[in-house]
Amino acid sequence: MSSVSEQAAPSGLRRSLGVRDLMVYGLLFIAPMAPVGVFGVLDARSHGAVATVYLAATVAMGFTAFSYAQMVRAVPQTGSVFAYARAGLGEGPGFVAGWMAMLDYLLIPAVAYLFSGIALNSLVPDVSRWVWTALAVVVTTGLNLAGVRTAAAVGFAVLAMEIVVLVVFVAAAVVALAQDGARRGWDTPFTAVGDFSLTAVISAVSVAVLSYLGFDAIATFVEEAVGASAAVARAVLWCLALAGALFVVQTYLAALLESTAPQQLAADPAAQGSAFYDTVEGGVGHWLHVLVAAAKAIGAAFAALAGQAAAGRLVFAMGRAGRLPRFLGSVDPAGAVPRRALLTAAVITMVAAVWAADRDNGLDQLTSVVNVGALTAFALLHASVIGWYVVRHGSRRWLLHLVVPVLGIAVIGAVVYEAAATARLVGLVWLVVGLVVLAVQGGARGGLGRVGGRR
Repeated sequence: MSSVSEQAAPSGLRRSLGVRDLMVYGLLFIAPMAPVGVFGVLDARSHGAVATVYLAATVAMGFTAFSYAQMVRAVPQTGSVFAYARAGLGEGPGFVAGWMAMLDYLLIPAVAYLFSGIALNSLVPDVSRWVWTALAVVVTTGLNLAGVRTAAAVGFAVLAMEIVVLVVFVAAAVVALAQDGARRGWDTPFTAVGDFSLTAVISAVSVAVLSYLGFDAIATFVEEAVGASAAVARAVLWCLALAGALFVVQTYLAALLESTAPQQLAADPAAQGSAFYDTVEGGVGHWLHVLVAAAKAIGAAFAALAGQAAAGRLVFAMGRAGRLPRFLGSVDPAGAVPRRALLTAAVITMVAAVWAADRDNGLDQLTSVVNVGALTAFALLHASVIGWYVVRHGSRRWLLHLVVPVLGIAVIGAVVYEAAATARLVGLVWLVVGLVVLAVQGGARGGLGRVGGRR
């Protein structure tokens, strides 16, 4: 099967990331303890069936991971879904995919920074959440501007710390449950507290997918990876599988330790952000609360570092292609990083994160909006697989190149349908703005109907 050359469009980016580095970026972005920040939201929405939510979310994202692995081999260019949709569907759909992914990539770091602010505020309540949030943005932006190798090295140390803390949490939770028993039924993390509701679970999945958004960002580093497409494809699949297992285990244990009913959390949105910390405080002890909060504060900030790096590269790719102002498509010669694109992403991210940190329901609103942008881009990713392999190259590998993408689109449609109405509205407005920008740019340089983007 033919592919776009890995040497197409020299960018000034430097190939210096091995498979381990890619895994570090992916797992750091995903964050081994990602459920800590959204546990309360998911528990409230799913009626307590948080483990089932993460099982369903892993399956849903599995279709997307396979499609990413297919397209990164065919189109090994930075820009991820923007590049894939251009190649598989045409210039117009490519722009729309990049535009919707940009909503995702710019706001994912904002959510991670907010998690960091919430965690630090739980340790030092006298300092407002928005102050901690803004500080995290400044520190990680500086590391990203220092270069991809520097950020990866620091990220590896942070990732190791997070994994150690997660192991400590699991061990402490098992001991507490063995000594004191579960505060909810042993099966309730899968079957819910009260009546099980499939609609409630799917609604929670629309938020839970946020925890996985990071495996896809690995693809944005393909022009900086040693081994390029093959290394990136492996990293994408392994990251998703490992993250799914970690998420199910920790949310199962946390739900068993939780003493507050899901209905109570649903009635008190302000308590949802700190629900995990409150649970370990009551179920194990204050020492574990402090340890988990400190790890989450640091880990979330560095998840945002990886997210900001990916956002900068998406903005860079769209600027290089002329789909955003071209000054964003330049690379700083000294650090071999897209400095202008990174700074632009950092400013937007800080505004969104500080806004959400100052609102009681900011976490729920921000996570829902992020996911609508990401899921729309994922739907176009699946369509790109069909367009590139089946339509353009006549592939008869129906399972990988037709069945999986179609199932992926169907799953994404169901999740978007159950997303919050505000999130769908914001996503629609963002899409309309993107279509206006596309029209102003001259009908996508050949129109929406042209198949096969400029390569």
